[in-house]
Amino acid sequence: MTDTDLKTYNHIRSGGTGIIEMQRGLFAVSGKEAVQFLDGMVTNDMKTLGDGQQMLAAFPNAQGRLLAVVRIARQGDRFLIETEEATREKVFNNLFRFTYAGDFFVEDLSASYRYSEMFGKETSTLTTGLFYSSSVSTGCFISNDKADYFRDSLTASGAVKVPEDLYEVLRIESGIPKYGVDINENTIVPELGLDGMISYTKGCYIGQEIIARIHFRGHVAKQLTGLIFDEPSGQQAETRPVGSVPQLENELMTADGKNAGRITSVAHSPQLQRTVALAFVRYDFLAAGTELFVNDKVCQVYPPPFL
Repeated sequence: MTDTDLKTYNHIRSGGTGIIEMQRGLFAVSGKEAVQFLDGMVTNDMKTLGDGQQMLAAFPNAQGRLLAVVRIARQGDRFLIETEEATREKVFNNLFRFTYAGDFFVEDLSASYRYSEMFGKETSTLTTGLFYSSSVSTGCFISNDKADYFRDSLTASGAVKVPEDLYEVLRIESGIPKYGVDINENTIVPELGLDGMISYTKGCYIGQEIIARIHFRGHVAKQLTGLIFDEPSGQQAETRPVGSVPQLENELMTADGKNAGRITSVAHSPQLQRTVALAFVRYDFLAAGTELFVNDKVCQVYPPPFL
């Protein structure tokens, strides 16, 4: 990473705004049976979503495994669903195969909007476009004809462009899982450990029986969480390029040699002066502060976000 990238990182972590454009999927579902339709497809309870509100949910398959993580926002009688580019086609196929099955309509809006994600300074006061907020970033879809103006306006007010490799550092520090890297179709939905993503009181939906059984009869065998590594601060850490990390094997071990899970993403955090990672950790070792090992390197379980 260049000095410019480190300057960008420090700008964001000191309260400034960073912005990156990326591909995301965006769909709209409307009609009299839209709530009933979506309730049978996703893990969260669509009946509880009020106008102007949003919620996390997952599209599972019949075995309770993850097809996509989505964020759903309600605008009157219309529901807007956004997801990663890696899962856009999965969501598209799940929605459109039922297009003629009831009184609801599905639109693919992905090509009509451009998506930007912003880290840092509060952006919820912006009123243009379609916004999805979380505790660590704000994502927005802006219509194609206004996207350049939106980006230029933010840049003029002090926002800086985030390159892809720096975004990876911010993503991992923020605990944002990436489909195809941290999670995939082999992931059982409860293994994500994302609060508020699953309703255990709603009616039936695809994969509900397995997901509910895990919840009421036991627990997941492993769960996605964070790790923070013990490593010295000082000049060596301070001068390490943003995003550079030590070579790590992905297998986690306990002090007595038991397998404890595997690392999925890793980055060096300039602000923490530590290596941080996302990992699937076995249930017995999920408690915060649990000490684990990767070869001769020591780390502790630390539920993200790290900052």
